[in-house]
Amino acid sequence: MIASGILKIFIPAIAAFAVGILLAPLLTHYLYKYRVWKKTTKKTALDGTAAVEFEKLRTTIHTGTETSTPRMGGILIWATVLIVTMSLWVLAQLVPIPLTQKLDFFSRSQTWVPLFALMAGALVGFVNDILDIHPSGERGIRLRTRLLFVTLISGFIGWWFYVKLGVDSIGVPGDGTLYVGALIVPLFILISIGLYAGGVIDGIDGLAGGVFSTAFMAYAGIAYFQDQINLAAFSATLTGAILAFLWFNIPPARFWMTETGTMGLTLTLAVIAFMTDTPGNGFGIAALPIIAFPLVITVLSNIIQVASKKFRGKKIFRIAPLHHHFEAIGWPAYKVTMRYWIISIMCATVGMTVALLK
Repeated sequence: MIASGILKIFIPAIAAFAVGILLAPLLTHYLYKYRVWKKTTKKTALDGTAAVEFEKLRTTIHTGTETSTPRMGGILIWATVLIVTMSLWVLAQLVPIPLTQKLDFFSRSQTWVPLFALMAGALVGFVNDILDIHPSGERGIRLRTRLLFVTLISGFIGWWFYVKLGVDSIGVPGDGTLYVGALIVPLFILISIGLYAGGVIDGIDGLAGGVFSTAFMAYAGIAYFQDQINLAAFSATLTGAILAFLWFNIPPARFWMTETGTMGLTLTLAVIAFMTDTPGNGFGIAALPIIAFPLVITVLSNIIQVASKKFRGKKIFRIAPLHHHFEAIGWPAYKVTMRYWIISIMCATVGMTVALLK
């Protein structure tokens, strides 16, 4: 039984990695053929002022990458996950033998909601990226509009958790559960927006891919130990797809993830965290700030920077978010990326422990 569950998790993950590796050259061909990158490099800081430090980084370290590296690499991730998920489901319907039925992890109770989150976020992000590369130089969908979309999508998912799945409490390590009732909906919205804001970690080659793959693999392990095997298989499939993306995103990146990747992934991460909480008799939400610590610190560094400039009249960091600050003080990009990977692995290990406490 244990071996069967492990195979159900690892075979889709390996399949996703293989499919992603095979799809990447095709995607890359079209991204370069149609010049899917920004035509201008206008950049402002979080408070609307000129991004002086960012311009220094762009001209000294990331010279030319803004207008020569394709965007929309996140297509590889969600397309791969969709292909693998639906292919295994169709195969189980057409050839209903024990093996194919065992590998099928597309289920209403565990994978419909995270797959919906992934595809809904990816679609909005895709539209943003299309607008972002327009020759007019417009910067995609305005941030307030993107946040509205995240709020609407996460609001619907939060409602689904509360009304359809009966989730009305969150796990508290050491104390059991905390009843929150309908507040589960705004809580999910808040967490989703926070994780989405952390998506700006997609700013250095290889950084976002390493952080996201580690987080989803951690939740795959958590779901497995909670006996949510379909959810574990879905999380592992996501990990395989992200690792295929990372194969082509390590320096020098063939493409960048951008919104069609980060919006879908952050929404999905929020969903899986909730599904590994009280629905799985665990503490998936409490573990989220630990497992997703690189995303959390990214958001906090932005908040601290803006607040400091507003109330103190000066900056805390050379540039926000934090990973660019490290670049600005002289760390090579590869050093920032690899140290974030190390931190992600350590955080994932601690987070898994917290999520599975009894």
